[in-house]
Amino acid sequence: MTVDSSGPSVDFAHGDLRVTADGRLLAHADGTPFFYLGDTAWELFHRLTLAEAEDYLEDRRRKGFTVIQAAVVSEFDGLTEPNANGDLPFAEGDPARPDEGYFAAVEVIIDAAARQGILIGVLPTWGDKVGPQAWGTGPEGVFHAGNARAYGRMLGERLRDRPNVIWILGGDRPADPPYLPVWREMAAGVAEGDGGRHLRTYHPVGWRSSSAWLHGETWMDFHMIQSGHGGRDQENAAFVARDYALVPPKPTMDAEAPYENHPINWKPELGRFDDADVRQAAYWAVFAGACGHTYGCNDERQFYTPARKPLMSGCLPWREALGLPGSGQMLHLRRLLESRPYLGRVPDQRVIAAGERVGAARGDGYVLAYLPRGGAVTLRLKAAGTASWYDVRTGAWSAAGPFAAGERVFAAPSAGRGEDWVLVVDGGGAAI
Repeated sequence: MTVDSSGPSVDFAHGDLRVTADGRLLAHADGTPFFYLGDTAWELFHRLTLAEAEDYLEDRRRKGFTVIQAAVVSEFDGLTEPNANGDLPFAEGDPARPDEGYFAAVEVIIDAAARQGILIGVLPTWGDKVGPQAWGTGPEGVFHAGNARAYGRMLGERLRDRPNVIWILGGDRPADPPYLPVWREMAAGVAEGDGGRHLRTYHPVGWRSSSAWLHGETWMDFHMIQSGHGGRDQENAAFVARDYALVPPKPTMDAEAPYENHPINWKPELGRFDDADVRQAAYWAVFAGACGHTYGCNDERQFYTPARKPLMSGCLPWREALGLPGSGQMLHLRRLLESRPYLGRVPDQRVIAAGERVGAARGDGYVLAYLPRGGAVTLRLKAAGTASWYDVRTGAWSAAGPFAAGERVFAAPSAGRGEDWVLVVDGGGAAI
């Protein structure tokens, strides 16, 4: 499915990104709301030519993505396998000896993203180059407390003038001692290099949030969760709610939810995650209070081709994988959120009187309820108004009729797995 969208995905004229005053969401410097709609393209700098990267970015622009997450030093043989131009990041694997051609190529792709109005969530390195070395090619300790700041500073200086950068430390790793000092040094280095211009966060190991280690770190602007790929119907909303309750508040989001076409629990015999799985994770998380969400596709995140050894049972050439339906359906989430007053939206399960695993949020004059299996939901409403059904597969609207105050039952147009819907309630007092 291809969803067309005109113009740049983000207008950088609104200024750099900031955390909103309430500590819940992200916005531009002039107050314009920003929805972090991400995609995992970890191997973007490592495996694609500039022309291929431009094709990929154009596809993601049309589908409304606002951020692409990519690693400068890749997980998969990032120190020993050259990029598409034949360059390695460092001479003899030494971060003190960066290769100009490699890092110039990174900048060229970031600039290509800027022309599409897309930010890049820049991982200075995948976490296996820091540790622990339980998985990944490593080697552990390439970056350590003695060189991480200098490397971060070099990157920060190179990208200082780009409007489309978010720093993502980590890379599928915990921030336990003795590794936490390394990440602190790298985070300090990128801020020294770019003058503190760009937001900083951390991509954690699976089924964890960065808040488990880093909520008290002053450099952490917002949290990332990795709900991961362990099974269907995982309650990522519970992770978001846990972060949402922390003091002081910081924005949070699921930055690695189940990848489309990834084997369930890494076992192909169990089936693969599909568009229904990725939609459910996205709506559950955002309605629980997340500041954004990151989509992912197993084949695209590694930019698989038949000429490469597949990872995690990759099977679709990446250009074909771009057409999987889940990626196009992410635009419908963004359009829904931007169709109503964005800032001030809060999660509120109290509005739900009955409904199976329904997620709810409310804002200025509206209530949103996500029904992961369709069917019926009962809402507690204290004023009359109107209601509509939003088809999360197509972005189409249909009337659900006017309603009176009180507990009201709304029946979705369909029910069953993959028949998820959002009920949108508009009214002057359409909240409990």
